[in-house]
Amino acid sequence: MNKNRLEAFSDGVIAIILTIMVLEFKVPHAANWAALQQLLPIFLTYLLSFISIATYWNNHHHLLHAVQQVGGGVLWANMHLLFWLSLLPFVTGWMGETGFSQVPVALYGLVIVGAASAFSILVRALVSQRSKNQQLATAIGGDFKGKISIIIYVAAIGLTFVSTLLSCAMYAAVAIMWLIPDRRIEKTLQH
Repeated sequence: MNKNRLEAFSDGVIAIILTIMVLEFKVPHAANWAALQQLLPIFLTYLLSFISIATYWNNHHHLLHAVQQVGGGVLWANMHLLFWLSLLPFVTGWMGETGFSQVPVALYGLVIVGAASAFSILVRALVSQRSKNQQLATAIGGDFKGKISIIIYVAAIGLTFVSTLLSCAMYAAVAIMWLIPDRRIEKTLQH
């Protein structure tokens, strides 16, 4: 099956997710810096989620650029990823509105663990079609970055009940780690 419809659908869903997230910002009624300062937790959670979604979109693009065809299993794995990403606006808004309270921060972690796991499943589904996607299988290798991300997320969820700010710092650390471009796929396609 051609991958173009999968790419176009995923791009559209991700664009809608980003739009929903930004619409969570409510315009302050006062015209001063103090009014904006009250929005800081909401902005910080938005920034964290925006970076995460942008990273998924970027890596999704690279994955699909490296493959020739997709099958039914890949379509369902992709929908699984989009499901978890679609929950990010809700947990992002809740975490920001509550000022990083324990339950919203823990639920945010569960959602990003779900998204990270779904992305790993998508990668495995694509790599399992070795005859059609050999370059991707070569490029992915052991996927250390993906595995360590999930481990850090799970640890951060556990730490939520000790320090929500430490948990959020760990979520941010993973986002920053993924800002550093992963050149495995590009290098493999160039050779």
